[in-house]
Amino acid sequence: MTAPLWDPQQYLRHADHRTRPFRDLLARVPELPDAPAPRIADLGCGAGNVTALLAERWPRARITGYDNSPQMLERARAHATALLDFAEADAATWTPSEPYDLIVSNALLQWVPGHAGRFPDWLDALTPGGTFALQVPGNFDQPSHALMRELAESPRWRSRLGGSLRHADAVLSPAGYLEHLTAPGITADVWETTYLHLLHGEDAVLDWVKGTGLRPVLTTLADDEKARDAFLAEYRDLLRAAYPAGPHGTVFPFRRLFAVAHREK
Repeated sequence: MTAPLWDPQQYLRHADHRTRPFRDLLARVPELPDAPAPRIADLGCGAGNVTALLAERWPRARITGYDNSPQMLERARAHATALLDFAEADAATWTPSEPYDLIVSNALLQWVPGHAGRFPDWLDALTPGGTFALQVPGNFDQPSHALMRELAESPRWRSRLGGSLRHADAVLSPAGYLEHLTAPGITADVWETTYLHLLHGEDAVLDWVKGTGLRPVLTTLADDEKARDAFLAEYRDLLRAAYPAGPHGTVFPFRRLFAVAHREK
């Protein structure tokens, strides 16, 4: 899969809808252990807008947002404060160098093959009473992604885009997350929700995926404007048929998976 170049401005075009799952995840995170300054890691902080929500809930906490995208980190640093900073790190290899009261990952792990193999290191880093919380999209079998993959693997595009996109197994099943997050001294709460986002504007679903799932394609074709526009035109037509616009906008069902793992005190 092509490592995507991120566009913070495009990603934030649907910030309200994208932030809602994080708020719902955060609502299920218990209060942190008593400490003068709780320690929090936001793994895959992106543009920093959700990291700022952590600072709102725990204003005394020392928070670090980690990401491997220079573009996202540049945007995120606008949220920096004396207690909130940002650093470059790759979730595929990040190992905590200190104990954390909360490690949170929002809409990141689908980009990390074999990410469940990282859970033991992260769980081991939790303080007594600490929490690891994650949210990932669970919509890879839906038309928005299935049509994208099918087009990329079609005879016209296979030589340039074949294998560049995530597949349906990019995330685990809810039961799989429960299995990997339940350990001695660790309890896990796993659930799923399908949001019915009502998107506005022309080709709203295409605009949405330009900020996330389509990034590998846009990155691969970045130096070939003609090819990029041709792919987008084909994909746009497929999306228009799969997600017809209605009188009040375009309904975009989006399944999300959530997990909160809590270490006993």
